[in-house]
Amino acid sequence: MKLSVVIIAKNAEKQIGEAIKSCSFADEVIIIDNNSQDQTPKVAEKLDAKVYAVESDNFSELRNIGIEKSNGEWILYIDSDERVTKELSSKIISQIQKETFFSAYRLNRKNFYFGNYEWPYIERLERLFKKNNLKNWYGQLHESPIVDGPIGELHGFLLHYTHQDLESMLNKTIEWSKIEAELRFKSDHPKMTWWRFPRVMIKAFINSYITQGGWKAGATGIVEGTYQAFSIFITYARLWELQEKVMKKNEI
Repeated sequence: MKLSVVIIAKNAEKQIGEAIKSCSFADEVIIIDNNSQDQTPKVAEKLDAKVYAVESDNFSELRNIGIEKSNGEWILYIDSDERVTKELSSKIISQIQKETFFSAYRLNRKNFYFGNYEWPYIERLERLFKKNNLKNWYGQLHESPIVDGPIGELHGFLLHYTHQDLESMLNKTIEWSKIEAELRFKSDHPKMTWWRFPRVMIKAFINSYITQGGWKAGATGIVEGTYQAFSIFITYARLWELQEKVMKKNEI
């Protein structure tokens, strides 16, 4: 069974090499390069990855291009800041070589913040697919797959080295919050009033610090929980700004 790995990347020259190396068990590695301004494409090509240049702020579009470019019967999606462990790669190889009625598999993702601080909460994400059963991805920012058939689960971990420092976190918030706010605005989100701000911020902090067990991570948990509250505040502040602009325009 031929396996293709698809990696969505943008300005990831410091990360893409390790991501590709962790997928050496695959038959091909495909990089969907989203208008990188650094050496990401060159680093990838030196490691024999196939690079396709694309420019889009729609993550589903990028993942769907990955389907088109893949030659494998199975497709594994990872991000440039993720690594496939040896245990997971063995499970993947073993599973796709079997006759299986599953059309896709969820993988366990372990997050690491600010370098090597392990986050207590383990995510389960649909990332391994039979190509013929993966119809497409939808959702501009928080993309989801449409799969024809049952979905199983594999043991082993996908390691996610995210939120490496405050500067990159803030830059990410500035970039993504604009898209998030515009999506909410286009969907006719209720008018922002003062009480909506603390509500979404408290909810975000509780989810990160309490529900996900961030309190177990000490200072890292406090920083991450507070960041999540700040990030959602910026998104809704942008939404408020968009709504105010329209309201003032209509008053003229």
